[in-house]
Amino acid sequence: MNHRLKFSIWLTLLFGGIIAFVAATAALMAAGLPEGEYRILLRILGEREQMLLFFAALLLIACAGTLAWLFRNYVTSVRALAEQTRIVLGANPEHRVRARGGAELVDLAAAINRLADAHQQLQQDVEARIGASSARLAEERNRLAALMSELSEGVLLCNAEGRILLYNEKAKALFGAAAPAPGARHDIVGRLVGLGRSVFTLIDRDQVAHALEKLQSSLDQGVEFPATRFITNAVTGALVKVQMAPFLSAGGRIAGMVLALEDVTEMMDQEAQRRSLLRAFAAGVRAPMASLRAAAENLASFPEMNEARRVQFTGIVAAESRQVSAMINDALAEYADALKAGLALEDMRAADLLSVARRRIEAVLGLPCAQEQAPEDIWIKVDSFALVEALTYLAGRMREDYGVRSIGLRAAANGRFAELDIVWSGAIVGSDALALWETEPMQVGAQQTPLTLKDVLERHGAEVWVQSHKTSHTAWFRLLLPLGAPAAAPQRRSASPDSRPEYYDFDLFGHADAAPGLAGRKLAELHYTVFDTETTGLEPSAGDEIISLGAVRIVNARLLKNEVFEQLVDPQRPVGREATRIHGIEAQTLRGQPTIAEVLPQFQHFCEDTVLVAHNAAFDMRFLELKEAATGIRFSQPVLDTLLLSVIVHPNQEGHSLEAVAGRLGVSVIGRHTALGDALVTGEIFLRLLPLLAEQGIVTLGQVLEASRATYHARLQY
Repeated sequence: MNHRLKFSIWLTLLFGGIIAFVAATAALMAAGLPEGEYRILLRILGEREQMLLFFAALLLIACAGTLAWLFRNYVTSVRALAEQTRIVLGANPEHRVRARGGAELVDLAAAINRLADAHQQLQQDVEARIGASSARLAEERNRLAALMSELSEGVLLCNAEGRILLYNEKAKALFGAAAPAPGARHDIVGRLVGLGRSVFTLIDRDQVAHALEKLQSSLDQGVEFPATRFITNAVTGALVKVQMAPFLSAGGRIAGMVLALEDVTEMMDQEAQRRSLLRAFAAGVRAPMASLRAAAENLASFPEMNEARRVQFTGIVAAESRQVSAMINDALAEYADALKAGLALEDMRAADLLSVARRRIEAVLGLPCAQEQAPEDIWIKVDSFALVEALTYLAGRMREDYGVRSIGLRAAANGRFAELDIVWSGAIVGSDALALWETEPMQVGAQQTPLTLKDVLERHGAEVWVQSHKTSHTAWFRLLLPLGAPAAAPQRRSASPDSRPEYYDFDLFGHADAAPGLAGRKLAELHYTVFDTETTGLEPSAGDEIISLGAVRIVNARLLKNEVFEQLVDPQRPVGREATRIHGIEAQTLRGQPTIAEVLPQFQHFCEDTVLVAHNAAFDMRFLELKEAATGIRFSQPVLDTLLLSVIVHPNQEGHSLEAVAGRLGVSVIGRHTALGDALVTGEIFLRLLPLLAEQGIVTLGQVLEASRATYHARLQY
């Protein structure tokens, strides 16, 4: 209850009670008087009415003064004492309470401080023991970090939702910055790799999901250490080879994945150049060799030539022609082998490929798909993702163009090749339709890929054609693929607990994606971006602009000081003297810096999928809101304000400025009035406010937003 309302209620009860008591006493006394005396008493009271009102007013003032003294020295002081005690318990063990009130409260404060000293000493002892126990763990962590840093490949460790739990410097360098938007400066770096960020912002979600399906299929077959690989386009535009392996939960299901990453852009370019030269060689030599061969045959056909010379020349020409033809055939065979052994190709059982394709077709197209039992010994060398997309594409074209309502999949061996068939009944498809489909970009469900069916076939050295069986009224597309090499026999998984690895601080394994249903999510489970701005002045609506933007991420209730965003901004207008006196940023420092239109897209990417946090957030958010129309950038995620949170947990404390709150909670203020410095301080404050909010029963995002809206300070606007 509001203390002003509570004071008014108590004052009403006290004053009304005294008046009621006096009135009741007078009534009892008057009830025993004779009629004459009673009338005299009424006349006297009537004549003294103003004096009685004056005494009533004095009584009201006395009651108000007494209650105010009691509230100030006991009620309000007790509440303030309780708030300070909660700070000691939940946020700052070094804080000591101070009592404003009676001697009893001073004694109570002293007792609380003695208890706080004992509690802090006990906590220090416990922390010392934990520190000693953690030394070995830190040593193991350092070994892991050293090992990770020496790897030649980038490594990402992700949980089942694709949230990054661990990464090394190679991975951070590989995804150092997103491809710049048109007109954006190249020197603006938005960090794409970070703890708690989604791996799907780096590489294609569908390819990762497809790889997980393959890994789960291998696990179901009893493979102990399954792995898969694929080539994907990274968000930076690089071509990346990904080797992916799972790690398992106690129940044997996939709990996460390890991705080893290698930039193969240059390697693939060199491979493409080599293949181009090979094709040019084959095309350039074939025609003259055919002419040479024809000349040799013509030479051999003239009998009038001297027999000895004719035989000599004919033998030479024929021999050389055969040798060159053999060279050409060997080069073409080498080119075909290179196609089959491309970086994205891997050996896979045909039955497994058809199983993945069946699930993909039914999930994306909603088209019933039957799968015939394929021989287990048929192995093919494929880019499974591309080939499954091609099969799904063909099934989709059959449904859209010819009304096919169900299909079947089957596989068989034919010499050195495997035959994969998509079978249907009724509709007749001409070869001209297939030829047209081969050259169009593949549309799979709502997604369109730049690849064509012809691209996929060429990558595999494969062919496709239409066949039919008139008697049964069935037809099928047949894909002819070179056979692959069978993989080693699967090993059964061992249940021995000694073989299970131990990890350091991977609490994110237990955290689901925070995107859906944010209002009901616990505050400790969410990811945050704490940010601050420095500006040309204090009036955003009057044209003041942002000149510096700084931010830091909070993941798993930890402030990640190595994952920050910091950027100066050219405001394209003068910087006020008062503002410069506060933050110390001169106008010449800002010349040549990127504009806010270039910085905001990078900042939006940095803070996506997180809750925004700021101190006096209404001020900073107003600057961002005013840029929506010009930049098209809108920050729609929830926003928490540490100023309002301080008011919620400490309504009886004096001052809620950043310095005042930091002082109460024991947060050192370093780098004040720099955007990143203030963001770091705000982040520390926010983490110390969380347990204080939890003590008041505020544990979810929805609850804290509702409590923030109820504060008086939430009405401030800029």
